[in-house]
Amino acid sequence: MAHSLSHAASSASATASVGSNRPDLATDSIRTAREDLAACFRMAARNGFEEGICNHFSAVVPGHDDLFLVNPYGYAFREITASKLLICDFHGNVLDGEGVPEATAFYIHAEMHKRLPRAKVAFHTHMPYATALSMTEGDPLIWAGQTALKFYGRTAVDRDYNGLALDNREGARIASAVGNADIVFMKHHGVMVLAPTIAEAWDDLYYLERAAEVQVLAMSTGRKVLPVDAAIAAETYKQMRDGDSESARLHLAAVRRQLDAEEPQYRH
Repeated sequence: MAHSLSHAASSASATASVGSNRPDLATDSIRTAREDLAACFRMAARNGFEEGICNHFSAVVPGHDDLFLVNPYGYAFREITASKLLICDFHGNVLDGEGVPEATAFYIHAEMHKRLPRAKVAFHTHMPYATALSMTEGDPLIWAGQTALKFYGRTAVDRDYNGLALDNREGARIASAVGNADIVFMKHHGVMVLAPTIAEAWDDLYYLERAAEVQVLAMSTGRKVLPVDAAIAAETYKQMRDGDSESARLHLAAVRRQLDAEEPQYRH
């Protein structure tokens, strides 16, 4: 199902062409971003959010808005470490790291970061419950569970599934469907979470799947699922978003503490 990005195989010549103008990609802030992103891959695997070697997370490189970190082709989430992550430009050249990105990872994520500067981080998965809701009639979330209200008014639906994203046009089309949303349900495909920080992307990804899971369970009872009153939903959303960035930071810190104790190799 996954496809290698053959153009990125020219990374060695791309790096050579940069020569003495090659950016410093070994700063403390970039190292922290690498470790944070690797931690998200590992915890996503623990939570069953991965699908083989097909899904991808990316983050704009701190200090370099035209470069992004992304996982290399051929590795499962649970194998990712900080040093395995690639740094790519928007043309598909690998400036740092061994290997190439998966083709759909490049074509989707490069267009997201290039066309939506606010999207410093983009997580794409086929995690089961959220993906199941992308396959159903109507809007994916019913706004019946409290956890779902974290996303009230923050979602978009890309309804025009066109198969695999194997060129820039499909990535551009998906980016154009986002609008002002942070969460994109991609019909018949999966979900995309966009955020200003790695911590906030992780927090949204985690709670989105939890919200989807309880909704699917409620729907499976065969009884009518009752949405929360719109005014209460809107007010609860405001309550949840107040301090959300700090809560996300603490959530990722908790993830890293768990991994430091149990899978410290993610930092390598």
